[in-house]
Amino acid sequence: MSSYDDALASLQAAGRLPSVSAAVARGGTPVWQGCINVLPDREVTSASSYRIGSITKTLTAVLVLQLRDEGLLALDDPIGRFVPETGYAEATIRGLLAHTAGLQSEPAGTWWERVDGGTVDQLLAANDGSGRVAPAGEYYHYSNLGFGLLGEAVARLRDASWWEVVQSRLLAPLAMAATSYHPPADHAPGRSVDHFAHTLSAEPHTDTRAMAPAGQLWSTAADLLRWADFLATGHPDVLAASTLAEMAERAAPAEAYGLGLRLLCADGRTLVGHTGSMPGFMASLFVDRSTRDAVVALTDATTGLRAEKVPGRFLTAATAAAPAAARPWRPSPRPVPTPVAEVLGTWFWGNTGFGIEWRDGELQVHDLRTGELEERFAPAGDGFVGVEGYHRGETLHLRRRADGTVGHLECATFIWTRTPYDPQAPIPGGPAPAA
Repeated sequence: MSSYDDALASLQAAGRLPSVSAAVARGGTPVWQGCINVLPDREVTSASSYRIGSITKTLTAVLVLQLRDEGLLALDDPIGRFVPETGYAEATIRGLLAHTAGLQSEPAGTWWERVDGGTVDQLLAANDGSGRVAPAGEYYHYSNLGFGLLGEAVARLRDASWWEVVQSRLLAPLAMAATSYHPPADHAPGRSVDHFAHTLSAEPHTDTRAMAPAGQLWSTAADLLRWADFLATGHPDVLAASTLAEMAERAAPAEAYGLGLRLLCADGRTLVGHTGSMPGFMASLFVDRSTRDAVVALTDATTGLRAEKVPGRFLTAATAAAPAAARPWRPSPRPVPTPVAEVLGTWFWGNTGFGIEWRDGELQVHDLRTGELEERFAPAGDGFVGVEGYHRGETLHLRRRADGTVGHLECATFIWTRTPYDPQAPIPGGPAPAA
């Protein structure tokens, strides 16, 4: 295995990722691509598409800067010049790109990422300006709504839908044929991982419609490497390198954000790009504009990928000391046995919190303060027997109430309850385990 493969394995294991695809470019040339898939019922490969979430915003931002360079708008124009119906008509194009216009983070109504979206008219009517959180320019406040408005300005100025403009002015000239609005046949399925049971749940693949410019798109690691290199070099038919350099300058006070691009410091480098998150998916895309070194990572998990840490991990992989072999994470089969399901979750020994998880056919007890694995128990009869930790060889009993539900757990006089005990009450169970 290469150092890049090791880095990918560590991401998968630490993040509990059902599948993860990544790619690296050096000097603008792709040098590695890999994929790990532990989904029990779906084939996912390096060529599969994933939802890219807010990386979509970087495409919307480039479309806006194209309009600026053509003289069709100015960055200090109010959005109301192009979308007069909005309740945020005074917000500037610059402020929306840099998330400093003071808009609320999400549009009013149901969580837009999890339901099929409405029309632009409905979006504008529901967001009348009353959701403002700060005066323009006071501070950075990330706003998905702002990019919905920017996408509508693009559509009106081009007299075409936002997606049609993306296709004709970005994807076609950059040969990004694998980037799409809807999931193609070969796509990774969005999943959520149960924290305690380690089982998988399906997440929705919504059509966000009016909010599409903020996070709708699907793509592959290879296509996104092309996009990353474009952000470093520009393209004569898309956007000049000088304009991309302008976009990569810090525009948000006290925040590492430019005009639609995130700025990231990793291993002494300044990288630009974006992270992405939608139900069932996370993504990371960053490039060093000075060297054209780039990293892309895509996963079909709602949480678990530390997207800001990805580029540093891969860009130093070739020179870093080899990490210990990561133990692959695999989801638990469904359904979880009933006695197991009854004990999963948070428990307290006295006032100390522990999380009990089901992994690889055994209970694992983690200290909630440190995250460290403290105990392991294997199923045995009506209870569980310790196989590692202070209670190795001891039986963990499920003590039930009169109605049959589990009231507390007991092991060798140690008692775990669902709520902490009253500090004035006697300590339940035995003494603390020896250090």
